[in-house]
Amino acid sequence: MTYIDGFVTPVPRANRAAYERHVAAAAAIFADLGATRLVECRGDDVPAGTRTDFARSVALADDEDVLFSWIEYPDRATRDAAGAAMMADPRMAQLDMPFDGKRMIYGGFDGVMVSGDGGTPGYVDGCLTPVRSEDRDAYLAFAAESALVFRDHGALRVVEGWGDDVPLGKHTDYARALDLRPDEVACYSWIEWPSKDARDTGWQAVMADPRMADRTMPFDGKRMVYGGFTPIFDQRMGAGA
Repeated sequence: MTYIDGFVTPVPRANRAAYERHVAAAAAIFADLGATRLVECRGDDVPAGTRTDFARSVALADDEDVLFSWIEYPDRATRDAAGAAMMADPRMAQLDMPFDGKRMIYGGFDGVMVSGDGGTPGYVDGCLTPVRSEDRDAYLAFAAESALVFRDHGALRVVEGWGDDVPLGKHTDYARALDLRPDEVACYSWIEWPSKDARDTGWQAVMADPRMADRTMPFDGKRMVYGGFTPIFDQRMGAGA
């Protein structure tokens, strides 16, 4: 099953080109360490929320963009080995960090549901969700049913990640981003679309689909964080890339 390192990062707009160079250099390292895909997406349609949102999750400044990014691995063992090897790789010391790493939030997530083979997405919906541990089965059933509807209306791929190795940070973290309670887990998920137009049309059809009516959400939707993102880097690695 896929294992995911998920990131939300504040990047100054003045550093866009430097950040893209950073990502390309980092991707070469992660490819050597067993990653199967690295994707970076810049915030495009990222609404402010009443209680939680992507901007607050990383204490976003007025001159910054929020990025939603992930690295996929075949399993956690490969990811853990990559993390250990990365710290000793001399190429990491040569990487500039054109962003405030102290406000970046990150964690490891079990890829508990992957629906669709994907392709090359032109747009991504990213989501962070607080889910009670005891509601895991209900959440996965809800996610699987929803994924079928999204794919019927144009989505290429839907992925759900269940919080597994999600550390607390000094300034920002997933727990703060979601106002997480002691009995809850942070989930990291996304929907890949062919384009923004396909996404906008698809969402209209999804909301009108009778399969989405009168459903009980097994999580607190008021604390869910979501937004639309434009991919700026998408590299598949290894066999079949």
